[in-house]
Amino acid sequence: MNICVFLSAADLDDRYTVPAREFAELLGRGGHTLVWGGSESGLMKVVADGVQAAGGRLVGVSVEFLAASARTNADEMVIARDLAERKALLLEKADAVVIMVGGTGTLDEATEILELKKHGKHTKPVVLLNTAGFYDGLREQFQRMEDEGFLPLPLTDLVFFAKDGVGALAYLEESAGLQ
Repeated sequence: MNICVFLSAADLDDRYTVPAREFAELLGRGGHTLVWGGSESGLMKVVADGVQAAGGRLVGVSVEFLAASARTNADEMVIARDLAERKALLLEKADAVVIMVGGTGTLDEATEILELKKHGKHTKPVVLLNTAGFYDGLREQFQRMEDEGFLPLPLTDLVFFAKDGVGALAYLEESAGLQ
């Protein structure tokens, strides 16, 4: 399965890197392909290293203004013109999406993917990997949106919140009929 992972390119502490590395190893051992922003820094590098070391493939989609920091030994690397094209290519190449910890770029990617799903532009499973409770506040906000009528479909149809990589991958494999 081609699994797009949106995540930070920042260097982060062990409470985020250890679970990210564990999830990456699960992806690689499972024979999955990581589709990601292609960066050779921060958490993006941690996950790419883990997937590759465990035997998985790497498909990167970088963007022109970040191309200098793109991973050189990915199985495939595409350079998009801008962030909008990058997001479209990442979604196009993926069978499923996992949103890991990140900043404003990751939040932008997450909300766009969820908005497209809400409008039926894709039906791919989306998981928010809630490492160390990072997305607790967002989960609360989404629940409020659902409770107050802002979502045209149930929150559970839009996104699955996983507390760890095992739960995230199990949900994705079940969604794809692999279990």
